[in-house]
Amino acid sequence: MKKDIHPEYREVVFQDTSSDFKFITRSTMTSNDTITMEDGKTYPVIKVEVSSASHPFYTGKNVFIDTAGRVEKFRNRYQKK
Repeated sequence: MKKDIHPEYREVVFQDTSSDFKFITRSTMTSNDTITMEDGKTYPVIKVEVSSASHPFYTGKNVFIDTAGRVEKFRNRYQKK
């Protein structure tokens, strides 16, 4: 294998902002925000809007998440007057 072509993987925390679910995994993503987990270690935190803890496919609940008013902007733009 060629040297210096593979990305550096590090442990990061992904945090679901809608359900406050957190999990540690290895990723190439970086962040300036950090969080201290139950194990006492500090990790970079990546905030996501949807994870398996909040996605309707995994939860079985039909929850609608409107991020940043996208649906309202669409309705206002294409609504018949």
